[in-house]
Amino acid sequence: MSGQYESKVVLITGGGGGIGRAAARRFLDEGARVVLSGTRAAVLEAARDELDPGGDRVAIHPGHITGRADAQALVEAAVERFGGVDVLVNSTGIFRPVPFLEQTEEQLEEALGSILRPTFWVSQAAAGAMLERGGGAIINVGSMWAVDAIATTPTSAYSAAQAGRHALTKNLAIELAPEGIRVNAVALAFVETPAYERFMTREQAQEVLDSVDGFHPLGRRGRPEDVVEAILFLAGPDAAWITGTTLPIDGGVLAGRAPAPQPEPAHAAA
Repeated sequence: MSGQYESKVVLITGGGGGIGRAAARRFLDEGARVVLSGTRAAVLEAARDELDPGGDRVAIHPGHITGRADAQALVEAAVERFGGVDVLVNSTGIFRPVPFLEQTEEQLEEALGSILRPTFWVSQAAAGAMLERGGGAIINVGSMWAVDAIATTPTSAYSAAQAGRHALTKNLAIELAPEGIRVNAVALAFVETPAYERFMTREQAQEVLDSVDGFHPLGRRGRPEDVVEAILFLAGPDAAWITGTTLPIDGGVLAGRAPAPQPEPAHAAA
């Protein structure tokens, strides 16, 4: 198979999830070899079996990324299997709305451990490998919740961790630009993925997703395929002069605000 990612190696963290798996499918369509990382081995195995039953162009590496050594082991496995790393997609994260006054230490650690720490350490390890290839691209899957607070979904821990991912996007873009490594992000609104089923039943998740269509100016929630084309663009040669940006993929949410309630008209005195 040939395509714009022929001979390229793409590492996707959170690779078994809805967006990670959809991105892997498109990179494979374009000729890439793909390494999927994640915490749940069974989910990664299912993704590999769906995407590449023979396992010739998809490798998996299950495990938690809690520090530098874990990230280096992941990247070393990608280099050993496919010869290097050209693109990194940081797509990990657990979205769990909890009111701020009820947040626990465990929930804050869950947000930092599923979003910020893996992004930091895997980006560091992957950038080191990209130097051997003469450059590369890092795409961070961020969130509109890192940009604006949404009253109906209290997500202070998640939002803070995602804001860290957004901040890393700019900092790494500046630091790594001389090395030919570009770093960009996408900021998502509600996208229909299995992530919501991590903290509610499938039926509850579907009800929530059905209820948020009108929240988006374009009239519907997102789908993974709405996101992955932007990821492929930012990772590819057509975006060669783009780094340090965050592109909203949000159905228009961040473009404006709903109109303020209008006061009732005053009645003239009789």
